[in-house]
Amino acid sequence: MAYIGTKPTIGNFQICDAISVVNGQAAYTMQVGSVNVIPQSANHMIVSLNGTIQKPNSSFTVSGSTITFASNLATGDVIDFIQILGDVLDLGVPSDATVTTAKLADSSVSLAKLTATGTKDATTFLRGDNTFASAGTQAVLGTKTQQSTGNVNVATGGTTVFGDICGGNIVYTPSSNSSKLIVTVSTGLGAVNFASDIGYGLALSLAQSGGLSVTDDRRSLYGWYGGITSAYGNDMTMVKVYDNSSTNQITVTGKGYVYSEGSNAIVGFKEASLTLLEVTA
Repeated sequence: MAYIGTKPTIGNFQICDAISVVNGQAAYTMQVGSVNVIPQSANHMIVSLNGTIQKPNSSFTVSGSTITFASNLATGDVIDFIQILGDVLDLGVPSDATVTTAKLADSSVSLAKLTATGTKDATTFLRGDNTFASAGTQAVLGTKTQQSTGNVNVATGGTTVFGDICGGNIVYTPSSNSSKLIVTVSTGLGAVNFASDIGYGLALSLAQSGGLSVTDDRRSLYGWYGGITSAYGNDMTMVKVYDNSSTNQITVTGKGYVYSEGSNAIVGFKEASLTLLEVTA
């Protein structure tokens, strides 16, 4: 890469602490800021003794943090300075705001290096406001499904009638006495035959000893008015959430219902499905 002006010099340059000569001693410990330092090699050093630059590996050698001169020094000798050049590929300490994302290796930033507030562990996540928050603890404890294999007709002669449209019940034993039960029943509207105003929809019944007891929990979806003898409607879905407080077996029934203000009426429900999902509260 070309530069305008002097090319930057790369290295981790350090000047060793002053060393007092001991008469008759050749080996000395090198320190920077009272901490032992280990040069890359003798060739990565500039050493001045008595005003003369010394030749690496001839006038002196290094082993770890120890420099050993070729002969014992005597009283009056002066080690002017020892400069350690460091690894010439060592960039030293980068200047502030100079390290970009591209320079960081994948997975190189640990939780300990994040300044976000809050508890940092496997149960939390980092929010956009730089805080750690607990992750949702809701989990699926169990599920069961029941499905019909054909159309089911529900008929009424002027009253409200409920009929199983899912081909049977779901029988399920909850794994917790403090969970939630999410129950879904879905179907489509088939043929409709009536002579007076009617309404129809979906309903759920739940029976549990010492626990939930729900009879014909319904949702009216549609109404027909007049004397239409054949019609087809849209798909229908009903979702209900119930608080469960028992591990006793529970029976769930998905139903279609019809009510009529006058004479007989028949509503056809297409293939239907009933699903129970138990989750933590």
